[in-house]
Amino acid sequence: MKMPFLRASLAWLAAIVELISLSACASMTGSSAAGSSAAPGDSGQLLSIDHFVRVKSTAPSMTGQTAQVYVRERVVSRNLLRGASSVVLFVHGAGTPAEVAFDVPYSDYSWMAYLANAGFDVFSMDMEGYGRSTRPTVMNDPCNLARTQQTLFVPALISAPCAQSFQGSATTIASDWNDIGAVVDYVRALRHADKINLAGWSQGGPRAGGYTAQHPDQVQRLVLLAPAYARTGPDSSPGARPDAVVFNTQSQKEFDANWDRQVGCPDQYDKSVSASVWSEMVASDSVGGTWGAGVRRAPTVPSWGFNKNVVSKNQTPTLMVAGVHDKQVNPTNVRAYYEDLASPEKVFVDLACSSHNAMWERNHLLLFQASLEWFQQGTVNGAKNGMLKLGYDKDQKNVD
Repeated sequence: MKMPFLRASLAWLAAIVELISLSACASMTGSSAAGSSAAPGDSGQLLSIDHFVRVKSTAPSMTGQTAQVYVRERVVSRNLLRGASSVVLFVHGAGTPAEVAFDVPYSDYSWMAYLANAGFDVFSMDMEGYGRSTRPTVMNDPCNLARTQQTLFVPALISAPCAQSFQGSATTIASDWNDIGAVVDYVRALRHADKINLAGWSQGGPRAGGYTAQHPDQVQRLVLLAPAYARTGPDSSPGARPDAVVFNTQSQKEFDANWDRQVGCPDQYDKSVSASVWSEMVASDSVGGTWGAGVRRAPTVPSWGFNKNVVSKNQTPTLMVAGVHDKQVNPTNVRAYYEDLASPEKVFVDLACSSHNAMWERNHLLLFQASLEWFQQGTVNGAKNGMLKLGYDKDQKNVD
């Protein structure tokens, strides 16, 4: 543990120097709406601090190489100096990097800022292959896309569909767990915390939930939005597949269409939020941003270890949330997760007027508040266990 503690000490020193100097990097979000909720006369400023955690990669496309995992921290300055009461680490899903998903720089849509303003020291991390973390070089080759996606880049990037230059998966759920482990060690050392809280979205369910099942001694509480639970999924790796698609892309048109097919009530989301998220998405990918009008790239990650056999042994207090209109992760699967989870402290929330992208939609503050109460008290609306509905009032009638 010497190296994680050394890295943590250096990062802590850098953070203090950054705070004292009030550098532009640390204070750049201080004037945003998400970061301006401090009480009048309160000198606390919401900071954004970047960290890079070195990890020995176990990803099939980078095995043994040193990768850098990008970690963003949001914390109020007074808590950085005196030590925040608790730590939260956000884990992203299959396509959107964590800082894009959870720290939207528009109005009050930053989930990270919401928790930071409530006193938490909040971190997010990008797995290898995502955002500002090291990306396997095989993701720079359009030939490693599925043939149907390759055609989208003819003739701009390739003259014709082509054979893959890499066989197999670029990353796996196991290499994701390795990345999470490195960041958890780093954050625990940095903040002298025995346990931290984890929050995940979508594929962040198998990532954060699977990691928690393996390391319950490190996780205090868990919050999962639309977790991709597979009750009958495999316990372990099904083995390498040479025909696996290495990575995928998404255009803004595809992003918008995927969201719009999940709209089930009036004014479910603000197009300005969508535009902000997409802008941040493209900015996080220096290569994908140059492909045509700009795309986001993500590895195609085989998953296992998040099934009934695994969660039926896990006792970690868990809040799980499903948007009623989610067409990417069926809410029925999230209910199955609730039924199978061994923990007696578990709450399922059915969130009205919400899709897979609930944290970017009109009921986002209901989601944020539920997560805050869970992290603070282990309850939602005072309940430690049970199935709840949020947002179903006379002004939010669903249209199915």
